[in-house]
Amino acid sequence: IGYPVLVRPSFVLGGRMMHICYDDEALAPFVKEAIAINEKHPVLIDKYVVGKECEVDAICDGTDVFIPGIMEHIERAGVHSGDSMSVYPDFSLAPETRATIVDYSTRIAMAIGIVGPFNIQFVIDRSNKVYIIEVNPRSSRSVPFLAKTTGAPIANIATKVMLGTSLKELGYVGLLPNKEKFYVKAPTFSYSKLSGLDSVLSPEMKSTGEAIGYDTSLTRAVYKALKASGLKVSNYGTVFATLNDATKEAALPLINRFYQLGFNIEATAGTAKFLKENGIKTRERKKISEGSDEILTSLRKGYVTYIVNTSSESNSNQRDGVIIRRTAVENNVPAFTSLDTVAVLLDVLEEITMGISTIS
Repeated sequence: IGYPVLVRPSFVLGGRMMHICYDDEALAPFVKEAIAINEKHPVLIDKYVVGKECEVDAICDGTDVFIPGIMEHIERAGVHSGDSMSVYPDFSLAPETRATIVDYSTRIAMAIGIVGPFNIQFVIDRSNKVYIIEVNPRSSRSVPFLAKTTGAPIANIATKVMLGTSLKELGYVGLLPNKEKFYVKAPTFSYSKLSGLDSVLSPEMKSTGEAIGYDTSLTRAVYKALKASGLKVSNYGTVFATLNDATKEAALPLINRFYQLGFNIEATAGTAKFLKENGIKTRERKKISEGSDEILTSLRKGYVTYIVNTSSESNSNQRDGVIIRRTAVENNVPAFTSLDTVAVLLDVLEEITMGISTIS
C-alpha cells in the first residue's frame, strides 16, 4: 500500500498505541509492540491518507438523517480528533465536498440501520476526494460542542428518536444552515499533572477537556479559544525551533512569519543552518544529546516564548524532543508539534500585532 502507513493493534480506544510510520525502520518496532500486546489478534496496517480532517455528529431514525453541522479540524488527519482544534462551521470545504459528506453520512447511517446518534470522521485529500476514517454508532465527545454552537438539542432529539419519535415529527431533517459566527473548540491538556507524559500530538488522544471561543472572525474566535484553553498567547519574544528534515520546507514560511513579526529565532544546529541559508537570522543552540543544557536553562529561565518541534525518527533526537517538551510543560512554555496549529497561531499574532521593520 506504500508509505506512510498507520499501524495499530486491534480493538483500541482513543487511538491507543497508534503510530504513523514513513519507512521500514520506523514501522518494525511498532509492529513488534502491537504483537506483544496480544498475539491472538491481528495488527492493522492502513494506508495513511494525507489531508484535512472533518467530522459530523448526526442522528438517524431509520428513515431520515439530521445533521446539525460539519466541523473542520485545524490540524490535518493524523492528530486524534479529540486533540485537534475543531471549527464550526467548516472554513475551507468546497460546496461539492460538503454535499458529499452529507450524502455519505446519510447513506451510511441508513445502511447500518442506526436509530439514534452517530459520529463520522472524514479525511479529504489534496484532490478533494472524500474518505471515511471511521463511523461511531453512538454519541461522541463533540456532541456538547455542536449542540452549543448550532443551538440544536442533539441529546434530547436523539433520545426521543430512540424512543420512537421520527425526525420529521420533531422538525429536524437534513443539514442545518450554517451559523454566521465561527466557533472554535480548543483542546486542553493535563500534561503538568501527569509526570513523564510526552506532549507530542499523535493519533493517540491525550486531551482531558476543551474550551470554546466564538466570533464573527475566525482569527478572533481562534484567539479566544486559545486563551480560554490556558495557552499563553504573546506577540513578542523568542521562538525555539528544532525540525526534522521532512518538515523543514513546510516550516520555513512559518518561522519566517515569526521573524517578520520581530521574534528572535533560536534553533539546534541542523535547523539553524537551514534557516540561515534561507535568510533568517538564527541563534544556534547545542543539543541536549551533545551534553549541553543551554536549551533547558533557557526554557527554565523564561527566555523562550514558543517552541516549534517536529519529531524525528533518530533515537537521540527523539530523546531530546521528549526532554524539551517535558521541560516546556513544566515551565508553561507553549510547545507545538503540529505545523497546522503554528499556522493558525500566526494568523492570530499577525492580527493583534502592529507591523514593524525587522532590524538588519
